Amino acid sequence: MRIQQQFSVLSALATLAAASPFNVRDSKAAFTVPQTVAKPFIKSGPAAIAAVYGKYGKAAPADVKAAAADNDGTVSANPESYDSEYLCPVTIGGQTLNLDFDTGSSDLWAFSSELSASSQNGHSVYDPSRSSTSKLLSGETWSISYGDGSGASGNVYADTVKVGATTATTQAVELAQSISAQFQQDVNNDGLLGLAFSQINTVTPDQQKTFFDNVKSTLAAPLFTANLLKGKPGSYDFGYIDAAKHTGAITYVPVNSGNGFWEFTCNGYAVGSAAFTSTSIDSIMDTGTTLLLLPSTVVSAYYAGVSGARYDSTQGGYTFPCSATLPSITLGFGSYKAVVPGSYVNYAPLTTGSSTCYGGIQRNTGIGFSIFGDVFMKSQFVVFDSEGPRLGVAPKTLS
Repeated sequence: MRIQQQFSVLSALATLAAASPFNVRDSKAAFTVPQTVAKPFIKSGPAAIAAVYGKYGKAAPADVKAAAADNDGTVSANPESYDSEYLCPVTIGGQTLNLDFDTGSSDLWAFSSELSASSQNGHSVYDPSRSSTSKLLSGETWSISYGDGSGASGNVYADTVKVGATTATTQAVELAQSISAQFQQDVNNDGLLGLAFSQINTVTPDQQKTFFDNVKSTLAAPLFTANLLKGKPGSYDFGYIDAAKHTGAITYVPVNSGNGFWEFTCNGYAVGSAAFTSTSIDSIMDTGTTLLLLPSTVVSAYYAGVSGARYDSTQGGYTFPCSATLPSITLGFGSYKAVVPGSYVNYAPLTTGSSTCYGGIQRNTGIGFSIFGDVFMKSQFVVFDSEGPRLGVAPKTLS
């Protein structure tokens, strides 16, 4: 197994050396992290959009907040039908957990042995007493809360964290000591690995570095890619770009990392076959957000082309008949026009068996920027390059 892994890495490095648009460091790591099991349910539309406001520290509009409060937070679903979040295996102190990779945050937190037995139920947990390399970071704490009422908090250890072929030897691991019911019921998700910039890490009083910042000097190239897929697990590649995962040239746009996010400017949009409208849209690329949140003018223009679509204040967002034919939406990245098929915009039924569906495109009201979440990312191959920094986007074969 180890020989096979080394061969795969060497093959990847050889390919990079032959033709690569970025700097390759000799004798350093390049590896793939496949996504694994999907959770058995997804957040309802109102819960999904409310969570975004809490994540970014913004007050949710009253109707969004009310809709989330009136909803149980989940929709039973076949993961292949509605694309529940997929997770990635991460080894912490020799213990393997399934974590959600999130380019919109900078904390690595995990379910832990310090939770009550009922809170641990159904989860793999990190137990620092079972690791010979764990060390308590005395006085350090962390806390997160989201607009749907979910949250977690606890203390902090340093330990070895292995993702694919690379290990961070003294990575800050945030242990959950208390956690909300919303996180507990998501039984396959054991925590989160943040991949935004380290300046928005929430540990206090001493901010900690992300896993990527700690290991990027060991990678063949200081980047990672996300290849999220519709209806099945995708993968993240660290240290190299797999040419087999995209079908056209990669177009790069500069990133403004001043706010800690992979922030960029989208230069316009088109709905269906309509003409492209040039406009500057301040945006971030976020694997940890399910939906595609855009300015209200863009969202209104999109749903104007959907028969039966309306803004439903009881749901905090746009809904439409599940049988509706949805147009594509095109979004501009420099000279590249990224097309999201209409079928990707149907997020999920309002409730199990409902004939009304919640839109995967919603307003970004009050957030201050647009968020290109999984609805967008499943349609494209995306490169997160710390040199620049910059984002790369390319077309790929869609299922």
